[in-house]
Amino acid sequence: MIREKPLSTISGWLALSILLPLVLLLVVGFIYGTTLAQNRQSQAAGVTIILTSIVLEIVTLILLKGLFIVNPNESKVCQLFGEYVGTVRDAGLHWANPFFKKTRISNRVRNFETEKTKVNDKDGNPIDIGAVVVWKVVDTAEACFEVDNYEHYVKVQTEAALRNLATQHPYDSDDESVMSLRGHTGAVAGQLKTEIQERLAKAGVEVIEARISYLAYAPEIAMAMLQRQQAGAIIAARQKIVDGAVGMVEMALNRLSHDKIIDLDEERKASMVSNLLVVLCGERGTQPVVNTGTLYQ
Repeated sequence: MIREKPLSTISGWLALSILLPLVLLLVVGFIYGTTLAQNRQSQAAGVTIILTSIVLEIVTLILLKGLFIVNPNESKVCQLFGEYVGTVRDAGLHWANPFFKKTRISNRVRNFETEKTKVNDKDGNPIDIGAVVVWKVVDTAEACFEVDNYEHYVKVQTEAALRNLATQHPYDSDDESVMSLRGHTGAVAGQLKTEIQERLAKAGVEVIEARISYLAYAPEIAMAMLQRQQAGAIIAARQKIVDGAVGMVEMALNRLSHDKIIDLDEERKASMVSNLLVVLCGERGTQPVVNTGTLYQ
């Protein structure tokens, strides 16, 4: 596995201050050699100066190709005839071997949103899901040489991780101990980030944040699942109402018995329990009934 290593370079301003005057000097030498070549007595010397100036001028122009700029939050990956020699991260003007092939790699923080993907959740229900991922390159050598196209690799592996995550959890659950996509967004986002990071580690990419940006039942079952959710909510609410009503009735009977307010036999207790449960669990307001007789008549 290829790891990033720093590459030492010469200051581009220093190289420029040497090479530019050299170019001008060689131009002057070429002109001087042309002047000498016009004189028969110094024609040979003039030709020699001209040829030397041309050769040195070509060499100097090649050396000028070694100048390159590195922008902030950017790197240049350098190769010499197919061999990785190092990465330059420091911003500014640099000079290095003019035969280096320099590949630009951005170290800026980037983000993208996956397309809405249809997948079955843990319960087998089709859902539409999408995610937003924030990432950056931390190892330029791995990003450049370990994968063919690291940007495309990030997108494909993110979609694969999102699909895998969706199949591990139900869309929603009434049981709080069961992790669901809708009810445990923080935990799901953390798991998604971890899974994407494991897939992208070989590409020299760090995942800063990953979260679900879109989550819904697929259109073909959306109405049915909405009715199911409503029924589940009604059942859960009824259960809490009944639990509370039973507790209140028990408290009332115990209080009446403890304070010796009234002594009730089993039949009167049953009648009282029935009336209290109707009052506490009924959806509508109760209507008072005037009893002109007794319970036993």
